[in-house]
Parts: sequence; C-alpha cells; structure tokens
Amino acid sequence: MWALVINPISGQGSGATVGRYVAGFLTQKQIRYTIVTGNSSVALSDHLQIFIDKNPNCEGVIAVGGDGLLHIVLQKIVPAQIPFALIPAGTGNDFVRTLGWELDQVDAQLERVISTQPTAIDLGLVDGEWFGAILSTGFDSIVSEKANTLTWPKGPMKYKAGILVELPRFKPQHYEIELDDRTLSTPAMLIAVANCRSYGGGMLVCPNASITDGYFDVMVLHPISKLEFMKVFPSVFAGRHINHPAVEIVRSKNARIESTAVAYADGERIGQLPIKAECISDAIKSWVA
Repeated sequence: MWALVINPISGQGSGATVGRYVAGFLTQKQIRYTIVTGNSSVALSDHLQIFIDKNPNCEGVIAVGGDGLLHIVLQKIVPAQIPFALIPAGTGNDFVRTLGWELDQVDAQLERVISTQPTAIDLGLVDGEWFGAILSTGFDSIVSEKANTLTWPKGPMKYKAGILVELPRFKPQHYEIELDDRTLSTPAMLIAVANCRSYGGGMLVCPNASITDGYFDVMVLHPISKLEFMKVFPSVFAGRHINHPAVEIVRSKNARIESTAVAYADGERIGQLPIKAECISDAIKSWVA
C-alpha cells in the first residue's frame, strides 16, 4: 500500500489537479494506494500519521505539492523510515529540482518510482525538526514574514513583492555562527544553511550543495549596499553570486546560529534564533533522476 499525499491548495490549486492525474496513473498501473489530504497542514499531518499507524509496511509516500508539503511529510516519514517521492505542484518546487527532475517529467518520475529502488539522501535536522532544502535567516526570512501577510500578488510574485517592501528599511544584523571548524562573529544580510542547491523558486543560493555528501553548504552574505544588493540579486538564479567578495560559503556538518532574527526552512517558519542544525547522512530514501 502507498500513501498519495495531496496538498490541494499548493501552487494556487495545481496540487489538486496534479493529484488527480497521479491517482489516475496509479489506478491504471494497478498500484494500491490511499489518498491522504487535509484542509490544513495540521489536519494533513494528523491524517498521514493515522495512515502510517495503520499501514506499518507502507511501500512509500508520493507527495503532490511543494517544499512546504515536503516539510510536513518529512516529520512523519523519517521516524518511520518510509521512502518518498515528491511530485512538483507547488510554488517553488526546489527540492524536486535538487532530486534532478524537471518540472514537466511527472510521468517519467512516476514510472521510476514504481519500477526502481529509492536512493539514500541527506536531510537537515534543526532543533528536532527535519528539513529537506534550505534553512535560512536574515533578509529572506524577513521577506517571508512579510510575504505571508500579503493577500496579493499570488505565487512567486508574492515573495518579490515582499522584497520591494522590506529592502528599503532592511538593516544587517549581527550573528554568532558556530561551524565544524570555525566560529564567525559578523554582521550579515543573509545566512543560508543548505542541504540542497536552491530555494525561492530556483534561486541557486548554494549551487554546489549536494544531498548525498553529508555536509551543509553554509552561505553568509556579508553587508553590502542596497544598490549593490539589487545589482547582485539577479545573478543568484544562475549561481554567479558566489563570486562576489561579500559572499562566503563554508562546508560544515553542523551549524549553530545566534541572533535576534527568525529562521525559515523549506519555506516554513522555524522560529526565533538561536538554532542548531545538523546534516544527517542517509536520513531517508527518495527517487532521484
């Protein structure tokens, strides 16, 4: 038995559409599955736990949504060690990209899921909470806080609108950062603790990060002028920002960050700093391209 976990409101409703398609695919292939969903993240999480309790030999979880759904699902499937596939139907879909799948390869992805064995991948663990993509604090977290309050625009444009609102009044904060082999005491505009390469819908904040090397790529953006920030920002979509002298990237298995800021992971609010994160090797299995 498989669990087909659907976030019906992800991607402005595309979760429901893609979910129906995946259900049809599984039915056609005569794969036994149960649809797990909910009208809130809490309800969906509870329903997934009920399914796992009733099906201890679950073959796998197919999650239809974005990085936010991934975050919810990980909290339940990692303790149970159930392999998962993430079918892109969210706003950013960054973890799917890290797994090597193009966003229009749903059929190929599903065929691989039902016909091959999954591969072990790394996850991050921050204060007892699992994350798959990137843990961050600083300017992007402030933008996320603002974007979550906006009713317009929708989709990726909401994040960009948050940037326009917050950048004029943003000031770098001081951080204490403890890594495996060094401690940094520095002002910074943004800190990203990356298990995967991108977030925010394709921003390659740590383009060399890997989900199979057992390490985070920790990116620190030291203070630059707001004009310089706006000049550098477009280059993050190609990963060229790492050549800027204000960008520092360190590989580390552990990261402890202390400040007065807030942190996000997989686009979900983690809470106020301080936080402590560890990269857990081979934490779960998934299907990669």
